[in-house]
Amino acid sequence: MRFTKKHPYKSRTYAIFAVVVAIILLTVIKLPFYVTYPGDAESLDNMVTVEGGNSETGELMLTTIRIGKANILQYAIAHFNKYQYIFPENQIKREWESDSEYDHRQLKVMEMSQQAAIITAFKLAGEQVEIKNEGVIVTGLIEGMPAEKKLAVGDIIQSVDGKKIETSEELLAYLKEKKEGETVTFDINRNGKMIAAEVKVQQFPKDYGLAGENKVGVGIVGPVTKRVVNTERKVTFNTNSIGGPSAGLMFTLEIYNQLTDKDLTKGYKIAGTGEINENGDVGAIGGIKQKVVAADNADADFFFAPVDGNNFKEAEEAAEEIKTKMKIIPVKTAQEAIDYLSNL
Repeated sequence: MRFTKKHPYKSRTYAIFAVVVAIILLTVIKLPFYVTYPGDAESLDNMVTVEGGNSETGELMLTTIRIGKANILQYAIAHFNKYQYIFPENQIKREWESDSEYDHRQLKVMEMSQQAAIITAFKLAGEQVEIKNEGVIVTGLIEGMPAEKKLAVGDIIQSVDGKKIETSEELLAYLKEKKEGETVTFDINRNGKMIAAEVKVQQFPKDYGLAGENKVGVGIVGPVTKRVVNTERKVTFNTNSIGGPSAGLMFTLEIYNQLTDKDLTKGYKIAGTGEINENGDVGAIGGIKQKVVAADNADADFFFAPVDGNNFKEAEEAAEEIKTKMKIIPVKTAQEAIDYLSNL
C-alpha cells in the first residue's frame, strides 16, 4: 500500500490564503448600511477667529460623530457595541443622492449653522449684523427628473421666469403653483457664469414617495437660501471637512466669548451640541449619546445638551452609563448657556 506524504508548508499556504481572502471579504465588501460611532471633542479656538477677539483660559469644544459605509466586519462589531449605531443607507442619504451630493449638502448645512451662530452671537453681544439673501443653492437633484439634466449641485438660482428669487421658501412656493407639462426658466449662477435653463414640470417618480395628485415639480430637493452675513468684525472658520448643523450652539458661544471682555470658560473645558437658529433657540440633534462619550474622552467638565427632542434626557442616560464626572447642562437657548457660564 502506498501513502502520499503531505507537505506541511502547502497546508500552511492554503490556510494563510484562506485567512487573507476572508479578511478581504470582511473589510472590502460594502453593505447598504452606515455605522456611526463617537468622534472627537475639538477645541473651537483653533477653528473660529473673531477679528480683534479676546483669548480664553479654558476651552469651548464642538463634539462630532464619525460615520462611514459599513463593511461586513464593521457591521458585525457595531451589533455588539452600545455606542455604535447602524442605519440603512436611505436613512442617511436621500433617494438617488450621490456621495458627493451628500457631502456637499452637509457642508452647506454647516455653513448655514455658522451664519446663524454669527447672527445670534453678535446680537447677544450687542453688535451690529447685516443679513442679505442672494438666491437659492441647489443641494440635491432627483434622478430621472428634468432638473437633473439642466441644473447641477452648487448652482445658485437667481430668478425663475424673470421673477427674482431670494430665498428657498420663495422658490418652493413659486414651483408649487406650476402644473405638469409647463416649462419654467431658471437664471442660475454657475461658478460665476450666468446661465439660463429651461426645465419642464412633471410628476415625481412613484418610488420617491411624492407621486400622486398635484405632486409635481422639476426635481430639486432640499434647496437652501444663499445668505451673506456682514459684520464690522470679521469672523473666519476653519472646520475642514466637518459637516452638519449640530455645532451651532458651540459656535455661538465661541464667537460670543471672543466678542466680549469677560471670559466665559474660566479655565474649564466646556463641550456641547445643538443646532442654533437666528433667534438663538437650541434645537435637537442626532447621536447625542455618542457625543457625550466623545466629550468624556476629552475630559470635558461640562456638556450642554438641548432640551428639545429628549436630547437632555438621553445625554443624562449616557453620562450615567459611562459614569462620567462631566456635568450635563440642559439648554433651550444660547442665552441660557451664556447665563450658566457667567455664573460659574
